[in-house]
Amino acid sequence: MNQRFTIENLGKAGVPSPIAAIDPGHFLDDSERIVMDPRAVEIERCLNGGVLPESFEVAGCRNPIFFEPAKVTAAIVTCGGLCPGLNAVVRSIVLQLHHRYGVRKIYGIRYGYQGLAKNVQEPPVFLTPENVDGIHLRGGSILGSSRGAPSASEMLESLRALGVDMLFTIGGDGTMKGALAIHEEIKRRKLPVAVVGIPKTIDNDIPFVRRSFGFETAVDIACQAVHAAHTEAEGVENGIGVVKLMGRESGYIAANAALATGQVNFCLVPEVSFSIEGNHGLFELLRERLKHKKHALIVAAEGAGQQYFAASARPKDASGNVKMGDIGILLKERLPLLFKQHSIPVSVKYIDPSYIIRAAAANPADQVFCNKMAQYAVHAAMSGKTGLLIGYWHGRMTHVPLRDLGQEKQKINPDGELWQNVLETTGQPANMS
Repeated sequence: MNQRFTIENLGKAGVPSPIAAIDPGHFLDDSERIVMDPRAVEIERCLNGGVLPESFEVAGCRNPIFFEPAKVTAAIVTCGGLCPGLNAVVRSIVLQLHHRYGVRKIYGIRYGYQGLAKNVQEPPVFLTPENVDGIHLRGGSILGSSRGAPSASEMLESLRALGVDMLFTIGGDGTMKGALAIHEEIKRRKLPVAVVGIPKTIDNDIPFVRRSFGFETAVDIACQAVHAAHTEAEGVENGIGVVKLMGRESGYIAANAALATGQVNFCLVPEVSFSIEGNHGLFELLRERLKHKKHALIVAAEGAGQQYFAASARPKDASGNVKMGDIGILLKERLPLLFKQHSIPVSVKYIDPSYIIRAAAANPADQVFCNKMAQYAVHAAMSGKTGLLIGYWHGRMTHVPLRDLGQEKQKINPDGELWQNVLETTGQPANMS
């Protein structure tokens, strides 16, 4: 068995699943796995070496389960920045726990991990199918959110005071680090409490999760901003549209918006360096573009071009993330000055739809995805699995150990298919330095 992606269990499962009475053929066992690298050459290499390829446990409901549903107390927490689909995930967890397993005691932790602090001002709320009805059609989180966290010991004490048996954490990499810390504290104290994470990152940058909820909605709304900027740029002579999109370290939204609209001429992402000035820089390419087409459109991920900002001047947020320099504002201000130096009048229109995207409700595709992730998270917790994240790999939901997420972000490969598609669609050169 592959040790890297082994999932921890609280103990031997011996409780018949209530789902067996209504759907007896619906169960999976832990032997069902998805290989991490499906290439035939990689699988052959492993087998020739006498080892199994690295693989993930497939998510799904198990029978028997670990917990007795009638005795279970569950808790849900949403952390970090807002993202389309948070309410949809909360709702689906509640409905799955209540209707499929018969769990009746479900807490919603207020304002992220801060809601598990000692002497918290906002106590948890009870969640029922009635009070989550329709929330999936709204943006934001009914539970509220925050960045940062108290100590794992302090948060665990709050969970113990509530009698919580399973904690569902919805958030990005910082949230999952907090979930892992809670999980490790639970292990240290040898308590039967399950911790299951559901990945929330608009940037789509969590390792081993090919797609996270909210991403498709983000691209959808980003495309509306790109269309608007393109219309503005076309409407005047030498019009330049600049759209800044989310993507601190991974430019997936920018890249996919460029592909989806087919209107972007220059896509700037954190994974690929570029220069504003220089013989092959953005300004010279823009000048050539305007000479022939009279308009241009730039899409920049927020983490692009950070070499233009002094690292020492950038503070950290409550989660420990370094705040990015604003590449959108930099382009908006510097490009007109450069063109003015060459006596070329331009009209720059700048759009930043970030908060509109963050606060939106999930679109239909994301609603389906939120529902599935939530359902599989509940199945995992009820079976006694713990210290894991619900992943998505090669079209299947999987179990990913929190300990294996590491420090690496999922990023665009500059030599990979996605970026080559972007280059072919925009027409920009591979080297803009």
